[in-house]
Amino acid sequence: MEHAAPITHHSPTLIIAEAGVNHNGDLSLALKLCDAAHAAGADVVKFQTWKTEALMLPDAPLADYQQTGGHYASQYHMAKSLELPYHHFITIAKHCQQLGIRFLSTPDEAQSLRFLVEEMGLRTIKVGSGELTNHLFLEQVGSYGLEVILSTGMAALSEVESAVSLLRSVGCGSITLLHCTSQYPAPFHELNLRAIPAMAEHFGLPVGYSDHTLGAEAAIAAAALGATVIEKHFTLDSRLEGPDHRASMEPEPFREMVAAVRRIGQALGDGVKRLQPSERSTLEAVRKGLVASRPIRKGECFTSENVTAMRGTTGMPASSWQQVKGYKASRDFNTHEPIETP
Repeated sequence: MEHAAPITHHSPTLIIAEAGVNHNGDLSLALKLCDAAHAAGADVVKFQTWKTEALMLPDAPLADYQQTGGHYASQYHMAKSLELPYHHFITIAKHCQQLGIRFLSTPDEAQSLRFLVEEMGLRTIKVGSGELTNHLFLEQVGSYGLEVILSTGMAALSEVESAVSLLRSVGCGSITLLHCTSQYPAPFHELNLRAIPAMAEHFGLPVGYSDHTLGAEAAIAAAALGATVIEKHFTLDSRLEGPDHRASMEPEPFREMVAAVRRIGQALGDGVKRLQPSERSTLEAVRKGLVASRPIRKGECFTSENVTAMRGTTGMPASSWQQVKGYKASRDFNTHEPIETP
């Protein structure tokens, strides 16, 4: 159902609106999230797919941030209340196809992985940070030979190395890493955005950024550092009850973030230093040429005493001074006359 070119180091930044669980278990809200993500300019809208019974034990504790977003007796109770049945994801994916936005989902256990790949036909699988060290699951993901987007929150570099090595060893297709700080919202002093280019160099893989901060600054900075993917939690209303709404971005600021990231993508260019087309008229106006600073007689040597650089001349460029210096004038030059050499 979902086919797209693999992410590379030189791909335009892929922007993922992470709807996650912000549908609150309601299909109609999930479809509205797709509409809003498309209107905001996202490339992808991503959800999370799981069966609670296969995901966690009944007494699994809540994370701190999950305790502030609603009234849940346990993490199990929270997950069950937010779980969407599989057939709803088929409906959501068809809706995305009609809109023209790409559908993705993160499977949180093996049964949901099989559903997304074997029944829905996804060719890209997003693996959440919580599964980075789940080698049993990574082995299953990699065995499908798909493109994998792997979040790396909470991980040391050695753990990322192990995950990448395992995925490759079982036949994984292309891999894109997402740098991430797994707190909601994430504190700015713990973002460590310089890890994005460092990881790209270390692994030789495309590296993006999964942003859990409030606001757009970190995502824009990540794009400027070369992030190939920007993933940002997305909600229709940050005041809604649920574990992720408070650390998610509403549609209008999301649209503004998308526009900023697109501009950053244009601004990065190809890294080759060159004269840009828009600069040519400025160059002609401000670059200086060599002229006589006073009358110069034939046979007199060109020196810094009788030659200067000024704007508005069609003479030899000032960059040629080292070649001009010491030459004897082949004729007389008047003040401000362009310098010439044989």
